[in-house]
Amino acid sequence: MNEQLEAVFGPAGPLASRIPEYRVRSQQLEMAARVAEAIQDSAVLVCEAGTGTGKTFAYLVPALLSAGKVIISTGTKTLQDQLYRRDLPTVRSALGVPVTTALLKGRANYVCHYHLQRNLEGRQHGRGVESDLLRIASFARVSRSGDKSELADVPEEAPAWVLATSTRENCLGQSCPQYRDCFVMAARRDALSADLVVVNHHLFFADVMLKDEGMAELLPACNTVILDEAHQLPDTATLFFGETLSTAQLVELARDIHGETLAGAKDTPEAQQLAAGLDKAARDLRLALPREGMRVAAAAVAREREFADALAALDSALTSLSGALDVLAERSEGLARCADRARQAQGMLERWRDESRADLVRWIEVLAHSLRLNATPLSVAEIFRKQLDGRPRAWIFTSATLAVAGDFAHYRKEMGLHDARTACWGSPFDYGAQALLYVPRNLPDPNSEEHTRAVVKASLPVIRASGGRAFLLFTTLRAMRLAHQLLREEFDRAGLPFSLMLQGQGPRSDLLERFRALGDAVLVGSASFWEGVDVRGDALSLVIIDKLPFAPPDDPVLAARLESLERGGGNPFLDYQLPQAAIALKQGAGRLIRDEADRGVLVICDPRLTTKPYGRRILASLPPMKLVRELDEAVLFLKRNPEVPGRSEVSGRAD
Repeated sequence: MNEQLEAVFGPAGPLASRIPEYRVRSQQLEMAARVAEAIQDSAVLVCEAGTGTGKTFAYLVPALLSAGKVIISTGTKTLQDQLYRRDLPTVRSALGVPVTTALLKGRANYVCHYHLQRNLEGRQHGRGVESDLLRIASFARVSRSGDKSELADVPEEAPAWVLATSTRENCLGQSCPQYRDCFVMAARRDALSADLVVVNHHLFFADVMLKDEGMAELLPACNTVILDEAHQLPDTATLFFGETLSTAQLVELARDIHGETLAGAKDTPEAQQLAAGLDKAARDLRLALPREGMRVAAAAVAREREFADALAALDSALTSLSGALDVLAERSEGLARCADRARQAQGMLERWRDESRADLVRWIEVLAHSLRLNATPLSVAEIFRKQLDGRPRAWIFTSATLAVAGDFAHYRKEMGLHDARTACWGSPFDYGAQALLYVPRNLPDPNSEEHTRAVVKASLPVIRASGGRAFLLFTTLRAMRLAHQLLREEFDRAGLPFSLMLQGQGPRSDLLERFRALGDAVLVGSASFWEGVDVRGDALSLVIIDKLPFAPPDDPVLAARLESLERGGGNPFLDYQLPQAAIALKQGAGRLIRDEADRGVLVICDPRLTTKPYGRRILASLPPMKLVRELDEAVLFLKRNPEVPGRSEVSGRAD
């Protein structure tokens, strides 16, 4: 296999002949060889490949040559589409292998003929929703896949999609009158017959746990599972291995029961009254905790009188409704589904109220219009480990950020991968020449009130020197908004002409497109811009991070995990908080250098990098950039940037 891989990745190989500007990279070939060995041995491999390694091709080539069934899971639907529509066809064509492929997403991504037709014929919707539904109907008549990402005329976040798709709860399954034409079932059939299937992490875990989206049939026949962007898996697994019951979910259930009883049980007004009772009980529970944005352990509020009474009322409403629906379930498939949903919700509420489960963290999240009751596993390691047992197959976990200073101990412990093989390759980029790490002097404590103002003050000279072209990444939304306000005031006061953008002013993809096109923009963002963002070339030469991304210690799940670690004799900070922060920081820092021609400065406005002993460990996890403390050195590096000759010292703009 090694000789075959050397030929494929070599300077005269099929990849070089098919891909413009292809570069032979030893790291890519080495990774491909390790992936091929793991596939051959049905082993578990955890591997980190720095930016620019070409890890996608490094796992695609051995996967396509393996002659077995392969499932590849990516971090997001966007990456899933990119892999399936761009990278996979390129490699398959270069290799000339007769491998069949399929793309599989969750049911909410496919038009549902039944619900679309029902909502077009049903109650009146707003004009915008009505026109979007008609566009979706036209699309559904001619589309082979029914995948909503293929209909550009209706944005993916448009309200009409809720009315034109199904959920696990309201899908009629084989009882659906349009089952034979179902896009979801067609996608599953394609996936079952394909040699290689591309999914995403949410679908993968939803299926593993719920056995609902087709993966339950795919996994047994699979020889290899490749999990790209694997640094996201602990959070995704935590989400799906736990349970969440939301008031929004219960309000939707009450609405569906109202519709189904009107259609099939008009003679039983009691059911309508009970549905209205559930709606009221769900809304009252939300109102019992009025502070939006609150995340709190169940024990902290469970005995507050108003909340306890509202919770008991919800339990009573669900119990009464479940009993009434059991009697009506035989009248229609829709009523049977509602009865099943009510029973499931009742069971989830009972489990959430059970205080005897030491392996679960029970907590509450208050959103603008709903409240969530969450039961989250204290650890996902044991649960995930069970997924690896059973039929022998290869498991490949890969990302640009899995290790802390080359050590995979934290990740392996989190995911239960104690016996996994590991490998780590640095980026082929010349960070010593292409980048600089600037840690400003005399910054206040990162947890102080004045820190964000100090970050903005320290940022302005380097933003001038770079001619805009900057990301400012913050660890909290509050700091992000304050920084944006302060920058706007400073730009106006000093007459700086840079385009200032803020996360949330539009979809992320639209903001990035504008950022690239403007060429002098300053984008202020938070969590969603720390990873999965790729801006190459002259548009981005400066990334500023406000502080080390330690998770807030008052988060109920984190607090419970740290307490458990301490009880077991571990060090919560060194064993958990520090590795998590180092991996997250690597993600943010990775936005800067995306190409061999990129050049820029990374600014981290956190004095702990140089004043705390653990700072050295975090620095060792970052790409090997020269560390400077003086502003003049950072400014000089930016002004020497060969990509932007003639930058004006007054305005910071290129001539």
